[in-house]
Amino acid sequence: MVSVKTQGNNIICTLEGVLSGTTPLDIPSVLRNKKIQLVGSNIESWNTDFVVLLFNALKHFPKDNISYSQLPQGMEQLLRLAFQTPPQEKEISRAKLPFLERVGEVGINFFHCVKKGCTFIRECLVSWGRQLCGSAVYRSKDFWMILADCGPQSILIVSLISFMVGLILAFVGAIQLKTFGAQIYVASLVTIGMTRIMGAIMTGVIMAGRTGASYAATIGTMQVNEELDALQTMGISRTDFLVLPRMNALLLSMPILILLADFMGILGGCFVCVLFWDIPLSEYIKYTTNSFYLNNFLVGVFHGIVFGLIIAWCGCYFGVHCGRNADSVGAATTKAVVYSIVWMIVTTGILTVICQWLGV
Repeated sequence: MVSVKTQGNNIICTLEGVLSGTTPLDIPSVLRNKKIQLVGSNIESWNTDFVVLLFNALKHFPKDNISYSQLPQGMEQLLRLAFQTPPQEKEISRAKLPFLERVGEVGINFFHCVKKGCTFIRECLVSWGRQLCGSAVYRSKDFWMILADCGPQSILIVSLISFMVGLILAFVGAIQLKTFGAQIYVASLVTIGMTRIMGAIMTGVIMAGRTGASYAATIGTMQVNEELDALQTMGISRTDFLVLPRMNALLLSMPILILLADFMGILGGCFVCVLFWDIPLSEYIKYTTNSFYLNNFLVGVFHGIVFGLIIAWCGCYFGVHCGRNADSVGAATTKAVVYSIVWMIVTTGILTVICQWLGV
């Protein structure tokens, strides 16, 4: 039961008996300028529903105008906590630094990022060395599960995309070569383009979006759940246990996927040439065979191996250095995909210049 009495500029609210969420309570908000005193008298029982009801009735009153007398300790603590206004966060206005200091700060941050990345790559290479010596700690069943995920389960998407890329190359090439009456050389164009670079690039982009993001999300979630801390506490190397099997799985699966991508791209070009440009199948096969060079194929496979390392390093790096909330996992996944693709493009340019210099 709740009784409300007004004495001058004060309101006395007496609480007694059984108090619950169904207890009648009516305190007009027009009295908000008055001081109110909550007095407990022979309270037999109460629950949090009543505290919520009381808070809603008094939330229009300034907290300094509310006083408590003879209330149960738990009820008074809940009410004080409910009326406590959270402190406002003050925006820290950062003074604008001079130009040279800003340049220096950017340079220092860049240096720390490069140092962290190089340290991670060094740890991966050291972990590889431990594997060659037979002292790396990881479970073989984890490796086979990861290999199944980034290998056989990627066949369908790699085949589809590579087929479409070969189809597009054949369409674009045939339109241009038709001007010179040389449509037959579309087979050579598709074969050289797919085996030398396009098969590797498309496979790398697909695996970056599929497998690299998966690596970052998986390891990032383990970071949020403090599983990485548990591994460190048990004295198990995170690089051995998490990064090493993922690197090995991508290094094994990328050459096979690139071989599949090359074949499907050539098949896509054949589909266009035979059905749309009336090129005999035997002629397409002949020009494809004559244009297939082992050097081009090995260059594409080497690109794929390098891309596999980049995808594994980027995905695992951003997973290991992920924050400890769900938003950080999403950010780590995004960064893993973006950085993988960017570094693949940069590496392609570098390798192309090297191959041109070596005459490969």
